[in-house]
Amino acid sequence: MKFQLENLKKIDYKRIIRINYKKAIAFVIFFAFCYCLGNVTARGVEHFRSTMAVSEQIDSWGLGFGQEGTQPRGNVSAEQLKEYDAYFIGDNTDKVIYLTFDCGFENGNTGKILDALKKHNVTATFFVVGHFLETCPDLVKRMVEEGHTVGNHTYHHYDMSKISSLDSFQKEVDDVATLFEQITGKKLTKYYRPPQGKFNTGNLKMAKELGYKTFFWSLAYVDWNQNSQPTKEQAFNKLLKRVHNGAIVLLHNTSNTNGEILDELLTKWEEMGYKFKPLSELSDVQ
Repeated sequence: MKFQLENLKKIDYKRIIRINYKKAIAFVIFFAFCYCLGNVTARGVEHFRSTMAVSEQIDSWGLGFGQEGTQPRGNVSAEQLKEYDAYFIGDNTDKVIYLTFDCGFENGNTGKILDALKKHNVTATFFVVGHFLETCPDLVKRMVEEGHTVGNHTYHHYDMSKISSLDSFQKEVDDVATLFEQITGKKLTKYYRPPQGKFNTGNLKMAKELGYKTFFWSLAYVDWNQNSQPTKEQAFNKLLKRVHNGAIVLLHNTSNTNGEILDELLTKWEEMGYKFKPLSELSDVQ
């Protein structure tokens, strides 16, 4: 027992504490480094996954709105879309509206829309399907005669994100272009809008390969449901509050509400300081 006590007296406890303290500090630093490295790596993997998701997944075009009058965010950025000659919005500093209409069929509103556009000396782009070309050749001719652009909304309005064959994709757009030329004697402008906004990277690549520019939109509202048309007040609440610089506006020619309010809507937008330009002035400068 005496031997053990003498040995204990010889132990330098302060030295032991100093050594263990340094080891503890080193361990904490090493643990913190590993944690940070793991966090950065996880973020990198997550960014890679999100990038892959944007580039590969079948998607529907979507928007997220912020403050009133500000540009919305697309679920794919304007920079990513440019790689495929695709657009959804213009310059944030330019108080301009690019007006577009999707034309599936005729129910008496297209003439009213054209009348309002003519009154305000505004040119628009009409994205047409095969049925509209087949049944309304005179309206198509009037669009061209009054300086509007006619674009391609595919012949059958299929979900194009489900089409993986270039031949099938090309037939859908070529049939529209061929019938348009037969009706008007002019070449169809190579502007493409995916039906229902459904798309994937393959579709955008095919459209670009065929010489088309793809146009989504940055402002629209629920105007396509014939059984539940918005009131004038509901339409203005969306279209006036959410309008923004560089807006590509999507309206439907089948909407009774649009036929009734377009003249007044154009007046209100003009009073807000907006000017109207064709899509060519957007895509040709970007």
